[in-house]
Amino acid sequence: MSMQAIVHTDVNGNIIIQMNGGLDYETNIPLKKELFSLIKQYSSSTITLDFYNVDFVGSSGINYFVEIINTLNQKELRLKLTNVKPEFIKVFKLYQMNNIESIVEDVNRNRIKNIETNVLNE
Repeated sequence: MSMQAIVHTDVNGNIIIQMNGGLDYETNIPLKKELFSLIKQYSSSTITLDFYNVDFVGSSGINYFVEIINTLNQKELRLKLTNVKPEFIKVFKLYQMNNIESIVEDVNRNRIKNIETNVLNE
């Protein structure tokens, strides 16, 4: 399974990570590395993970992904999820993702101005 992540910067300097493919254990490792790198670099920006093109959330990696998100939320960072399919929200709730409703929102894709590409493959 592979995932591609395209990193966008919106007009306000916030980061949007457009995820494409599947989310499983193997793709979580480079995703975590990329997220922590972006948080260091853009500590005052909101980082949004866009799930619009995520077509698979595997049970092998969901617990690890939820752990990453919960850790980031404990640090009171501005992290959001957008375009999350209802079936994925149910899975996240089953794995005790803290406050899933408070971090899910919609993003207006027209605000994107700057595209920088990073590929996460495993």
